[in-house]
Amino acid sequence: MGKSKLKHFTEMLSFPNVLQQDKTHRGRWHTAFANNHPITLELACGKGEYTVGLAQLHPHRNFIGIDIKGARIYTGARRALDLKLTNVLFLRTQIDHLSEYFAPQEVDEIWITFPDPHLRLGKARRRLTSPKFIDIYRSILKDGGMVNLKTDSDVLYHYTLDVIHQLGLPLHEKIDNVYAAPSRDPQLDIRTYYESIHLAAQKTIKYVRFGITGHSH
Repeated sequence: MGKSKLKHFTEMLSFPNVLQQDKTHRGRWHTAFANNHPITLELACGKGEYTVGLAQLHPHRNFIGIDIKGARIYTGARRALDLKLTNVLFLRTQIDHLSEYFAPQEVDEIWITFPDPHLRLGKARRRLTSPKFIDIYRSILKDGGMVNLKTDSDVLYHYTLDVIHQLGLPLHEKIDNVYAAPSRDPQLDIRTYYESIHLAAQKTIKYVRFGITGHSH
């Protein structure tokens, strides 16, 4: 670990808005926020731009950015503290283990922004919209809970639409080119570090919003 990463990692241990693989809030996240507002997760949140951006747009909702890489979380957590946002937390853990951190029906919404598309077909199970992960989300989302995907990857976009169709999930919105849309949700104007790179490379940004129904296996 480089010196700056190590410094950030050490500093982050004292951040009140960062939890390191802490399972003590399962089933009672509202005590961590000291309110009963709806909870939204950003998965593989990276530097947390979406977590912070959504929290600014929705002061009466709670947001938790989740990533395994502490050096990335540091950036978002630091920014949230600087902005004095009380509706933001970051959790350092693996997404595969979400059900160990959140109880059934505890989460209202999930955002997945520019995840690794795992382009090799043999790695499709690792895509964050694969049936394996949909089942994990189903185990923590409220009935009618929503999942949002924003990606530059045609492969991941079409794969996700196929999974939605195969599982019979309700598709609420799909946009083939976010920035060509005549009018769009302000939530889609939040830009991540990676999105800025993709846009500079003239890549098309796609968006899918779908619901999760039924009970997990």
